Amino acid sequence: MDKLLIVEDDLGIQKQLKWGLPGYELLFAEDRQKAISQLRRHEPKVVTLDLGLPPDPANASEGLAILSEIMSLAPNTKVIVVTGNSDKANALKAIELGAYDFYQKPIEMETLAIIVARAFHLAKLEEEYRQLQHAGNPFGGIIGTSPNIQKACKLAERIAKADITTLLLGESGTGKEVFAKAIHEASPRAKGPFVAINCASIPDNLLESELFGYEKGAFTGANKTTKGKVEFANGGTLFLDEIGDMPLNLQAKMLRFLQERVIERVGGRAEIPVNVRVICATHRDLPEMSKKEEFREDLYFRIGEVTIEIPPLRDRSGDVVVLAKHFLNMFNQEFSQNVRGFTESAIQALMAHPWSGNIRELQNKLKSAVIISDNNMITAEDLGFFDYQENPNEVSDLNLKTVRERAESEAIRTAYAQAKHNISRTAELLGVTRPTLYSLIEKNNLTDIKSS
Repeated sequence: MDKLLIVEDDLGIQKQLKWGLPGYELLFAEDRQKAISQLRRHEPKVVTLDLGLPPDPANASEGLAILSEIMSLAPNTKVIVVTGNSDKANALKAIELGAYDFYQKPIEMETLAIIVARAFHLAKLEEEYRQLQHAGNPFGGIIGTSPNIQKACKLAERIAKADITTLLLGESGTGKEVFAKAIHEASPRAKGPFVAINCASIPDNLLESELFGYEKGAFTGANKTTKGKVEFANGGTLFLDEIGDMPLNLQAKMLRFLQERVIERVGGRAEIPVNVRVICATHRDLPEMSKKEEFREDLYFRIGEVTIEIPPLRDRSGDVVVLAKHFLNMFNQEFSQNVRGFTESAIQALMAHPWSGNIRELQNKLKSAVIISDNNMITAEDLGFFDYQENPNEVSDLNLKTVRERAESEAIRTAYAQAKHNISRTAELLGVTRPTLYSLIEKNNLTDIKSS
């Protein structure tokens, strides 16, 4: 059943709407705090909003402020503003701020019901259109709105059409394989195979035969000639995950393959030409490994014709909540659950956690939370965070002190990411001294930010 949020302080009108709109799950709010709390928790597609609300019901200032906040938090929401009979000016102002439509009192239920039904129909069409856009865009599966993840996506999208060897750098769990698949699907090789191999998960003595295949009789147990991953990727894309863990003795053979696009199976002498695009990924510092002669410098230069840095989740301001909602919807469908959203303390816990395991850690926490939750809202405890107390009064996180602290923490993290984890440069970007920055880091308990 579609959720309809009604922001109205008149109990008589609430009762009238409850009687006159029977086909929806109705949510009620009498003021801004409750309205935003309901919006965050239930994400209704349509809202009816009375502009004359306390603490100043004689004017439209509070209603317009709520409208602005709704448009900021959920811009796709269809807001129908309800105004007095002679308040056309504020109705038009509401439209300018992003309201879908307006309706003037006194309320005629038949007319309002038609406007609400039309709003839900439009919201559904727009949602279907967005899904179709994502379905046609390989990079639509990379969820996030932060500037640094968008920058990585744009670079990946630009180089997808060019048959160029690409190196993806990022911590474990940041989504390197997701990026590799998106590049493949956006490339002219999309109809060819995408073959992935994790160089760290296969023993060194077996990795060469896994990559290049082997001839019959090449070693004990080689009962027949077998193709390797490289040959299976012919005409498509080969993804070498954790290439930084490839043994040195195999790196020379890999370099020759990349330069000449020919391979030799283990135990064979014939050169086999292959036509593949190669995408590599690692969480390791290849330049530092090259200095220590743990990774061939010439191979590093060869695989890094284009390098894309995928940011860790802690440096993606605001994306944690976006991803959490995405995973919530995904696991609701997978496990036939109906968990509607997150409590305020759960949101705070999600934003405060350092996420050393990145998106993989977040996904695992959401999966278990959806399964074990016995409420319609995920709590901090469901997520495994036990230091956050649930507020029984459902107080919104619009407290000015909380908002300031959250904004301060996000600004520090964003500057730290832009400064490539250099403390002095971070302080410069924030316009504070280094000692002041240390004080702010300690005050906001940003324990994952280290001096450099």
